[in-house]
Amino acid sequence: MICFGIGSNPNTLTSDQAQVTRDMHSDTRGHTHMRVQNQIHLSSSFYRRTLSVEKVHINIVVIGHVDSGKSTTTGHLIYQCGGIDKRTIEKFEKEAQEMGKGSFKYAWVLDKLKAERERGITIDIALWKFETPKFYVTIIDAPGHRDFIKNMITGTSQADCGVLIIASGTGEFEAGISKNGQTREHALLAYTLGVKQLIVGVNKMDSTEPPYSQARFEEIKKEVSGYIKKVGYNPATVPFVPISGWHGDNMLQTSPNMSWYKGWEITRKEGKASGTTLLDALDSIVPPARIGTLPLETTFGFNIKNVSVKDIKRGYVASDSKNKPAVGCKDFTAQVIVLNHPGEICNGYTPVLDCHTAHIACKFNQIKEKVDRRTGKSTESNPKSIKSGDAGIVELVPSKPCALKLSQTSLPSDVSLFVI
Repeated sequence: MICFGIGSNPNTLTSDQAQVTRDMHSDTRGHTHMRVQNQIHLSSSFYRRTLSVEKVHINIVVIGHVDSGKSTTTGHLIYQCGGIDKRTIEKFEKEAQEMGKGSFKYAWVLDKLKAERERGITIDIALWKFETPKFYVTIIDAPGHRDFIKNMITGTSQADCGVLIIASGTGEFEAGISKNGQTREHALLAYTLGVKQLIVGVNKMDSTEPPYSQARFEEIKKEVSGYIKKVGYNPATVPFVPISGWHGDNMLQTSPNMSWYKGWEITRKEGKASGTTLLDALDSIVPPARIGTLPLETTFGFNIKNVSVKDIKRGYVASDSKNKPAVGCKDFTAQVIVLNHPGEICNGYTPVLDCHTAHIACKFNQIKEKVDRRTGKSTESNPKSIKSGDAGIVELVPSKPCALKLSQTSLPSDVSLFVI
């Protein structure tokens, strides 16, 4: 189920002194909760160093079905772009071979958690940085395994552009694009969470039948184009690049193994762009507008004074303590679009809400009306339920306060979009 929030308005960091707010209230059971405010001190020189760089900083999330080669492709890209040295990659290769997973050499660059190393799949999100000729890039490797979908949502909510990795091997593409696969779900979640730019890497071209098959690439491109169009993307603006994340084909340089591939060309309102490699596609990204009074959407770290680590949790929002600081809303109204839900949803339904990095149980307090998904016009007032394919205006009550942003601007915000 995909939801677009119309909620309360948290402010973002706009001065040297900000606060972390945990806003509590008295719930229906009479339990009294406390409001805790602590100060965060940020030096203004930090902002100058972070934001006044020559190259633009962009965030990219790598998404796709489990075992499509996301971590291997990402790790190889970081290595080739100088984000990690040769000695370190050789160390990772040795570790991978000792664990019986030699083919995970490049994925080892990203798989930092012990659980990931033991299971050979990406569970948490991983953040790494490297440079392209045009950008400073923070690349987010999101898990493809269905069990860890909320981790994928956390990573995607921070991204300016998505790189959808699709395995082209026999049976692998079909598994990923099926109803039980993650290719469709990840593309849909990315678009819904505000990632409006997309690049498609058709991976494992070395494992097609025959290897580096043009027919297989064209088949995949046609089917994926049709699906992402239904999601909301314009295929004419999406580069499709046939690659091998393991061997490096078409990653940074044009591969001689696919001489039939003449490159990609896209058309959008900012103009045309073209290239032959995945790196070219990354450098074709249109940097988003970043306005100081809206979320910066820039990943960075800072030190906090006079705050215990026990008081800070994922999902908290920092804001200007002197200018309408963020508070947790007790309830909010949202437009909800129901997708792939097995039954009807009635008042009282309480799923988990995923918004920015917060994961909170949230009750459907009142389904106010059904609306047309395309026009937004009301089609029924106070319906008893909504089902898959319906859109509705719903009053939602989180189990504990959650910071959401009022969705009233043309720029998407990662705190006005959420998933249930």
